[in-house]
Amino acid sequence: QAVPAGSHVRLNLQTGEREAKLPDSENGRSDTREERRRKRYRGSAGLGKVDVDANSFTSQELKKALAKMKESEKAERKVRREFPAQEEEVRKKFRPIEQLKEEFEKLNMKMETDYEIMVKLISKFNSSASTLDEKVAALYDLEYYVHQV
Repeated sequence: QAVPAGSHVRLNLQTGEREAKLPDSENGRSDTREERRRKRYRGSAGLGKVDVDANSFTSQELKKALAKMKESEKAERKVRREFPAQEEEVRKKFRPIEQLKEEFEKLNMKMETDYEIMVKLISKFNSSASTLDEKVAALYDLEYYVHQV
């Protein structure tokens, strides 16, 4: 789960849930939603902090950010050329999803995406033929998949 930078995050050991809290402002009271939106920043690869509000960019800032992006892209390509063995090593460890699907089909196993499973659970919940227990089970399973999203 993505949380704004500077948030306080903890794992509640009693419930097992992760909790996040926005930091209090300097005056001790929590910011309003609008103030938080104005203060929100995203870190970009090597670009430092970039204000999310698109109206606050000047053309010079955009040019500098684009130049830094191009530099980091060139450096990444250089690393790939210098260390092709690392990329090959990763390719050896993992197989493409298409190959995995074909292998599962040979085993008569259908690999379903989370989306497909969620659609089935929703149709089971909406079905008039489903019992109350089946609907409750569908809701619990759906809660699990929605929580992941």
